[in-house]
Amino acid sequence: MDGTGANVQRRQSGEHPADRARHRGHESDVDAAVAAARQAFIAWTALSPHARARHLYALARGVQKHSRLLAVLESMDNGKSIRETRDIDIPLVSRHFYHHAGWAQLLDTEFAGYEAIGVVGQIIPWNFPLLMLAWKIAPAIAAGNTVVLKPAEFTPLTALCFAEIAHEAGIPAGVINIVTGHGETGAEIVNHPDVDKIAFTGSTEVGRIIRLATAGSGKKLSLELGGKSPFIVYDDADLDSVVEGVVDAIWFNQGQVCCAGSRLLVQEGIADRLMQKLRARMEKLRLGSPLDKAVDMGAIVAPVQLERIRGLVQQGVDEGATMWQPSWACPTEGCFYPPTLFTDVSPSSTIAQVEIFGPVLVTMTFRTPAESVALANNTPYGLAASVWTENINLALDIAPKIKAGVVWVNSTNLFDAASGFGGYRESGFGREGGREGMWEYVKKAGPSVDGRGSRRASRVEGRGSARGSRVEGRGSRRDRGSSTLAPRPSPLPSIDRTPKLYIGGKQARPDQGYSRRIHSPDGTLLGEAPEGNRKDIRNAVEAAHAALGGWSRRRQARPRRGRYVHRAAVHVRRMGRQVRRRGAHGADSRRRDCHERADWRHRPDVSRRASVARIGLADRADDGHRQHHGRHSVNVTSAHGIGLL
Repeated sequence: MDGTGANVQRRQSGEHPADRARHRGHESDVDAAVAAARQAFIAWTALSPHARARHLYALARGVQKHSRLLAVLESMDNGKSIRETRDIDIPLVSRHFYHHAGWAQLLDTEFAGYEAIGVVGQIIPWNFPLLMLAWKIAPAIAAGNTVVLKPAEFTPLTALCFAEIAHEAGIPAGVINIVTGHGETGAEIVNHPDVDKIAFTGSTEVGRIIRLATAGSGKKLSLELGGKSPFIVYDDADLDSVVEGVVDAIWFNQGQVCCAGSRLLVQEGIADRLMQKLRARMEKLRLGSPLDKAVDMGAIVAPVQLERIRGLVQQGVDEGATMWQPSWACPTEGCFYPPTLFTDVSPSSTIAQVEIFGPVLVTMTFRTPAESVALANNTPYGLAASVWTENINLALDIAPKIKAGVVWVNSTNLFDAASGFGGYRESGFGREGGREGMWEYVKKAGPSVDGRGSRRASRVEGRGSARGSRVEGRGSRRDRGSSTLAPRPSPLPSIDRTPKLYIGGKQARPDQGYSRRIHSPDGTLLGEAPEGNRKDIRNAVEAAHAALGGWSRRRQARPRRGRYVHRAAVHVRRMGRQVRRRGAHGADSRRRDCHERADWRHRPDVSRRASVARIGLADRADDGHRQHHGRHSVNVTSAHGIGLL
């Protein structure tokens, strides 16, 4: 174990980092990860809920600060479109950590009489690598557990990147442990005697094996498995909206979604019109490089999955179904497969019963609402369903009759951290997200030695240590000359306060999602400055032009402008003194950045001092001067080679 807060277990070799990460973890790696998690559990569960909430908040902020890096890495690792990772996956990841920071804060009151389970083993699939990681890790550590997580062998890179983010965020050593490897590594986690709970997301076949392996062991278990979700369309539905819903349901992430609406059930009266509209829409779908922002569909995750899709499609044709694909050519290099539509499908055929996990849609028709319910329930799965109708009474009548854990009405694939998700039957059991998801990671608390609840004792101890550190800190300031008293660090992690740009009278996040770490000459981290790009510069210039008329032409504003400039100059001088006290003064001081040191020589106008001064001016303007200044008269940005202050 590396002891850096997020322990990454992998074999080292001279190959590509992705290949190293995909190597099988040895049994000793799993043993070391579980031992580290067990050792960290004592201190982690003894933390006050507020302290754990701060740690989860730090993880959420870390994901946000590295959002563009994670989005690109996820697309390269998984093959999904950059638009999906940038606009859906990564925002949901940070949302889950923010949401569960709230549950960590409220754990004593909302889950009174319950406590953490212990060490949790977690195994996640390759279709949503980072999002599944957040679904698993966030509620587990919010409840006070420690985790050993194994990402899929095809997609380990974002999990390893998240480990580095957790280390930067200050997560205590052993709380999060990541072990890469193949199925054998997952089996070692499941069978490890010191693991108290298993949380698995993946195929139904593997879920059955895990259920048998944990039976009688006393381990708590939650399974989120496959699905063959129905997409039911009634004759009064808005067909244009239905077409777009189908695109989101089955061709989102190339159909590699456990709750994909892969069975389209259409009322007979509108079937022909809907098929015509759907084929026209399929002709306009764009398939290509995952890093191209203009494409709708990326690549299949691996050749083995591509061959499985081809085999099932051919089996559907052999069983008598009619296959249709768009007329445009599919790329021949890479793991690409075109969107596929099947009609004339029998309800008992293979492609109507088996989860294909690809961009393949099978269509069947029905006459009455009762027949639609019978078709929808005619699979062994029960994960999700989607109902499309303009009649709310019909929707409310049909939804409870469908055997699915989640039913969407006139929508599909809607997820939020506050809403529980999961299925039953062969789609597993247990929930992810919301209050329901938190119950999966707590157990009934046993009485402590003194008869009090162990969680209350931990909370009082956490408060006492915080008070003690504050008192000791004050004493050390009074006795600065004494070398015998050293201040004890606070048990509470600091709250991340990364500055933002100041554009149009308000603070704004940078468009590209990056930040620059600002260091003093001795290597001390002074803070982080947001990295702007050309869009941020454009927005700042447009805001400045919009304020130009009112700011420069009003005669009565001239004396007031002088006072504003004087106040800004005073504040900049004050910030300069603060920077010098922290060791960042001097024109000849080295301009160091932990990531891009060589670039400082080519950016004389983006020095540390100027960056910190810009940050201070933006904070000052945002805090006190917004009510006096013209709304867009001050705009502060920072970008490569650009200094506006």
